[in-house]
Amino acid sequence: MPRAEMKVALVRHTLSPEETIALGARLCYSRATVDTLLERVSRQDQEDFVRRLMDMGHESVFEHASFTFAVEGVSRVLLAQITRHRLASFSVQSQRYVSYEKGFGYIIPPKIEALGEEAVAEYEAQMLKMHEWYTAWQERLGHGEGGNEDARFVLPGACETRMLVTMNARELRHFFSLRMCSRAQWEIRELATRMHRLVMDVAPVLFADAGPGCLRGKCPEGEKSCGKAAEIRSIRQAMLDEIKNAPQ
Repeated sequence: MPRAEMKVALVRHTLSPEETIALGARLCYSRATVDTLLERVSRQDQEDFVRRLMDMGHESVFEHASFTFAVEGVSRVLLAQITRHRLASFSVQSQRYVSYEKGFGYIIPPKIEALGEEAVAEYEAQMLKMHEWYTAWQERLGHGEGGNEDARFVLPGACETRMLVTMNARELRHFFSLRMCSRAQWEIRELATRMHRLVMDVAPVLFADAGPGCLRGKCPEGEKSCGKAAEIRSIRQAMLDEIKNAPQ
């Protein structure tokens, strides 16, 4: 059975997300018609206006821009975490309709890999054993969806899954603030970091300051802070410089 490798792609997003958000905000503050506002928004650079909206805390208009990600090679443990973000939409590979009788991919935690080859071999043997349990129950319960839905109870949290995830810009910013923090669990932190890098390519103004709270001020974790705020800010600045200097 194969080890799974995380893959993340931004497959769809609102066209000109920052302009769309600016349109929504200008509609709130203007007597002009929608056609007039559309022309004004498309003709002008909206960066400063979007930054002012963020400074004002007028984030409801951020909900007009949405982003859809295809995610593969992540664990059911991660799935349990990300679906706690309720202002999002998920389509997830079903363990009821998809059979793993030929094997399943799995995620190996870095701390187990760091223990060396013997530990990894032990872990992989455990994955194989759980697959044996799964197929044994399939034989007894049947190979249709009814058998799958009960045999899956012995599958591990490490079992690979894939999903389509859609969030609007406001929820994405909230997601990044929680899941890019160094105190977040390693797998969902890696996912959030990759998602953030993808949206920076299409809406850099919206997400330049998105991430853990220490990017924008005092760490919200208080006594539980990792103490790495300066390092985290330095890494973010390096990323912004890389994007700014990248060939167009």
